[in-house]
Amino acid sequence: MAKTFEQLKTGFQPSFWVANGMELFERLAYYGQATILSVFLRDHLKFDEVQAGQLSSIFGGLIYFLPIFAGALADKFGFKKAFSFAFFVLAIGYFLIGSTGIAAFSSWYENKDLFPLLSAILIFTAIGGSFIKPSVLGTVALTTTAETKSLGYAIYYWLVNMGAAIGPFLAYLVRDSFGIEFVYLVSSISCALMFLVTIFIFKEPEAKLNEERESLIQVVKNLWTVVKNIKFIIFLLIFALYWIVFWEFFIVIPFYISDYISPDAPIELVLSTGAWTIILLQIPINRLTKNIPTPTAIMIGFVFAALSWFLLYFVTLAGTVVGLGFIIATIFIFSVGEQTQAPRFYEYLADLAPKGQAALFQGFAFLPIAIAWLLGGTFGGWIYQKFGTKEVGQPEIVFLIIGLVGIAAAAMMFVYNLVVHRKS
Repeated sequence: MAKTFEQLKTGFQPSFWVANGMELFERLAYYGQATILSVFLRDHLKFDEVQAGQLSSIFGGLIYFLPIFAGALADKFGFKKAFSFAFFVLAIGYFLIGSTGIAAFSSWYENKDLFPLLSAILIFTAIGGSFIKPSVLGTVALTTTAETKSLGYAIYYWLVNMGAAIGPFLAYLVRDSFGIEFVYLVSSISCALMFLVTIFIFKEPEAKLNEERESLIQVVKNLWTVVKNIKFIIFLLIFALYWIVFWEFFIVIPFYISDYISPDAPIELVLSTGAWTIILLQIPINRLTKNIPTPTAIMIGFVFAALSWFLLYFVTLAGTVVGLGFIIATIFIFSVGEQTQAPRFYEYLADLAPKGQAALFQGFAFLPIAIAWLLGGTFGGWIYQKFGTKEVGQPEIVFLIIGLVGIAAAAMMFVYNLVVHRKS
């Protein structure tokens, strides 16, 4: 323990703490709105479940897919410029999303088809948001030592989840006091403040300043080099199934709670369970599992992911409505597996990255999450509309299907580990 505290004092450069602090507020903004996005789209803007899922897929998919390119550009132009652009765009984008549901701005959208308009706003917002994570993770890679890198990624993940916990709590207070549409104004203000922090406080890491910047042509070549690594891409594609299982908590569970428990239930607080679990347990689990091989840590996460949805399936199989307490328990189980594997995953990618390509490789870390959002939003909306609505009354089928996706992911990762281990 004493050694850990000494590492906290001497093993991190100042930019590490500033970047992670900004990430906390960005995640606060993101998860505050993410917990209510599907309900905001369906119940407030009157889209159906499939349309709500499609719009969620557009935003969530792009905000995690574009870091592949945004990470390369951040490596080229520097993290300070990337952060400045990102927070400026996010502040505007979140305001515009919320304005679609605010009465004072109704004249802006009168007699307009809201689906393509909102799609354009979500794409704009996602472009800004895509620069955040590769820039933060790139900063972590350059502002830690070999001894503190693992702890650094655990701290990063801990602060991400602090934002993911505080954001939904604020969203619940705002929705309860002012209305669901005003949650987006809180997200906008949070990002505007971080834009100011970037301009006046954040300093480019010294290692970044000393790097030899590559041409845009070389950046494109670097991207292609990563894409050609078939083994690496297969690994990321299998991970996409895991993240589909994760994101369905944000698509399916809000619908289920609103339809079967109460539309006034604290959806945001329920969905923040995973974040609070990680806040409490991430650092201890990181210390306890640091010697577990990465493939084993990843398999723990996959198994727990499938188990959480099967528990929901078996409870509802007899027609019993799942209570909020049991939903909280299943999210807790999922999060224990998540925090076992996630920091190790980022550390693994950081070690793969050649010099000057830290943000590029960390950008590819979000390809599985992007695929999961691009497919998972529409997939979750469709299976819920087909089986889960009150009119159909078969939510257990929804939970079963998602659990089977988790089983498929675990089986594929098990085979992948066997093959890679045999060849290595």
